[in-house]
Amino acid sequence: MEAYEYLEKIRAAAPRVHCITNYVTAHDVANMILACGANPVMADEPQEMGEITAHAGALALNMGTPSERREQAMLAAGKAANANGIPVLLDPVGVGASAFRRKMAEELLEAVTFTAIRGNMSEIRKLSELAEKNVTGSSGGVDVCPVDVVTEETLVEAVTFVKAVSKRLGAVLAVTGAIDLVSDGQQCVVIRGGREEMSRVTGTGCQLSGLAAAFLAV
Repeated sequence: MEAYEYLEKIRAAAPRVHCITNYVTAHDVANMILACGANPVMADEPQEMGEITAHAGALALNMGTPSERREQAMLAAGKAANANGIPVLLDPVGVGASAFRRKMAEELLEAVTFTAIRGNMSEIRKLSELAEKNVTGSSGGVDVCPVDVVTEETLVEAVTFVKAVSKRLGAVLAVTGAIDLVSDGQQCVVIRGGREEMSRVTGTGCQLSGLAAAFLAV
């Protein structure tokens, strides 16, 4: 099917997309999901995660503003989604920025089966290290490290890496940046046309994760 056909399916089905996202971009993410025809639910109270998630078409977990309470909500929602056959997307925002985020990501990877993971190359590289129990210190904040910027010169190496990590984690990887890479472990789609200006607006990655979750729902 073509992308526009899936968009038509979203608008026809109007699936509910449950997002546990960061408070910086929650409003923008909700509006992005609404704009594509789906229905956002931005609940993050741990006590209601089982009920809320069970009625969703997809679940998006965003680590942008982590807390112990939000971690418990993500774990409960992720387990409920897995139990009900609901696709789950992880956005490991700034996963290398602190020991707390790294521990949170490790626990999510151990407890939840993810359908898709979206992040920049630095975040995906750190997530891969955590999955291998090979943590090697901090990789900075939420922005991609210069060494991890995908260019035409490093493209072949980046594609090989992304395919390997996708296969290891058992999830579709969407690695965004100047050049985007999307892989299911077997194939890798290369998407060119990134704009530097996008890095000057907060939340574009979070919005993409919400949008991707809406597509996973159909």
